[in-house]
Amino acid sequence: MAKKPSARATKPRPWTEVATHLVDVAMGRKPADLVIRNGRWVNVHSGEIIPGSDIAIARGRFAYCGPDASHAIGSGTKVVDAGGRYLVPGLCDAHMHVESGMVTVTEFCRAVIPHGTTSMFIDPHEIANVLGLPGVRLMHDEAVAMPINVHVQMPSCVPSAPGLEHAGAELTVADVAEAMSWENIIGLGEVMNFPGVAANDPVMSGEIAATVKAGKTVGGHYASRDLGLPFHGYVAGGPEDDHEGTRAEDAVARVRQGMKAMLRLGSAWYDVASQIKAVTEGGIDSRNFILCTDDSHSGTLVHEGHMDRVVRHAISQGLKPVTAIQMATINTAQHFRLEREIGSIAPGRLGDLLIVSDLAAMTIDEVYARGVKVAERGKLEIDIPAYDYPETAKNTVKLGKTLKAGDFDVTAPKGANEVRVRVIGVIENQAPTRALEADLPVENGLVAMDRRNDICQIALVERHRGTGGVTNAFVSGFGYMEDCAMASSVAHDAHHIICVGTNKQDMALAVNRLGEVGGGVVLYSKGKELALVEMPIAGLMSDERAEIVAAKAEQLTEAMRKMGCSLNNAYMQHSLLALVVIPELRISDVGLIDVTTFQKVDLFV
Repeated sequence: MAKKPSARATKPRPWTEVATHLVDVAMGRKPADLVIRNGRWVNVHSGEIIPGSDIAIARGRFAYCGPDASHAIGSGTKVVDAGGRYLVPGLCDAHMHVESGMVTVTEFCRAVIPHGTTSMFIDPHEIANVLGLPGVRLMHDEAVAMPINVHVQMPSCVPSAPGLEHAGAELTVADVAEAMSWENIIGLGEVMNFPGVAANDPVMSGEIAATVKAGKTVGGHYASRDLGLPFHGYVAGGPEDDHEGTRAEDAVARVRQGMKAMLRLGSAWYDVASQIKAVTEGGIDSRNFILCTDDSHSGTLVHEGHMDRVVRHAISQGLKPVTAIQMATINTAQHFRLEREIGSIAPGRLGDLLIVSDLAAMTIDEVYARGVKVAERGKLEIDIPAYDYPETAKNTVKLGKTLKAGDFDVTAPKGANEVRVRVIGVIENQAPTRALEADLPVENGLVAMDRRNDICQIALVERHRGTGGVTNAFVSGFGYMEDCAMASSVAHDAHHIICVGTNKQDMALAVNRLGEVGGGVVLYSKGKELALVEMPIAGLMSDERAEIVAAKAEQLTEAMRKMGCSLNNAYMQHSLLALVVIPELRISDVGLIDVTTFQKVDLFV
């Protein structure tokens, strides 16, 4: 079997170094490296589909785009007949977290390239919460080595909500300013501390100022439904986009204020359909809308797709195919000030191109990145060398003790036979939670769960400093009907261990197991391990192939179903229950947090 070409040799030189050669190819004085003939050119600049088009590529960049490239064909030119199929720019994911795929940057690229993604804008704030600036540098350096364009946004909020949680590290204004000088930092990652921005918190304003001074983009994250003065104060503070909207009015409000409305379709977030009505029904200018995934589970990547899945979904909601493609290509490129590099099939841009046989269905036959064919009919055509993470990025789960069932006891007020408690309510396919209340029985002085009414226990176990600390509370929405417990060291954003269970013995076993393997996600039932996905890199990412991780993740999903959980992508819902910057109620190492007031609240009402 022929060895796949190495991806490391395909990195193109800057436009300034090859511009004269591109001119020679366009003029017919020198031959192109690749010519794709007889295609329907999807032109995202003009909004047209132009039949009978030829595309010539040289030195990794488009040199000629027009009706006939015969003049650019020489004896060494590779010629591909598109046969009337569509020529689409490589797709861009404007906002995403690689760690949510459970895999490294390398493995994420291996999984998404066959789906037409040739540019990604990643925010590694997960690893930043565990390892700090050195962790960001590791992912930055891995991104640089990729055969596609993986741009890095410097994490802005580590911890995400100072005083309400304790992460494994802390990033400062000086850290952000330093990172802005790195070759592949494209801007500031989502600014989640929206109350801090509106209150002129010096850390937030300092980070944003350092980014603007560097001429780079400030990412937003306004997770409140309040579009009054706090929203206006946030926008005035500098964020340029936002992906946290869930309603059409959210998208309209952002666009009117000069922001880009990022609409996400991840594994568990379905926010495109509701917000796209601002375009399809409200007539708002679509060029201010951008598609992204935010968080994609490995199983979604391997079995359903990536940005092709998002574009397909947007088309199904009533968008013209060209409009949906603009939202996943040129709109993204312009937002990040990269229009001269990516986002379209036009002279000078990197040779990122898809040959698509069915535009509405986004049926991708071939993928080209930087002028090299990297995938065909869903299969990767190149080899991407593995990236080795150092030992300093591993063994990050420090429990401080062996957990026992009693660590998950919730002691009731003295003399109580029943108590009213606050309960975190999971909302399927959305990141926000509900702040619920429930009356629970007291047995032998301990508050009992109520499985019949879908109320089980949630615990957050500190894992960065080995304090042995455990925060206990209650959660509803998973539907577990059996004795079981699932624990995960992926717990946005501070990434302690979250354990949700109906049985305290299983909860202890699950947490201790993660301490043994260095992190990941595990499910126990009646003392037996049903599924395990090991994630030894910062307790966030596997060092195995994406398809292996996806298979393990599918085993986890199936085991959860057998326990009674029918939520779509319940693992993703599980991993966000400690995200203390999205309303309404969350859990942290500090306690139970009301994210509408950004205050710690008592478990008992």
